[in-house]
Amino acid sequence: MKNSEIIELSAEELAAKLSEEKGQLTKLKFAHAVSAIENPTRITKVRKEIARLNTEITKRKAASASN
Repeated sequence: MKNSEIIELSAEELAAKLSEEKGQLTKLKFAHAVSAIENPTRITKVRKEIARLNTEITKRKAASASN
């Protein structure tokens, strides 16, 4: 998901997407701990996606606090 797509999401959609990505990260970590997953770089990609979502949520909170 690109940053332009993240910006277009509503606050509820951001929260839902964040929880979905966190769940996916947990599953990937467990799968990788049990046996090596086929593409371990997916873990890094999911972590970066979570960071992007958190950044947008924080940016929106800061904007609403300053208004």
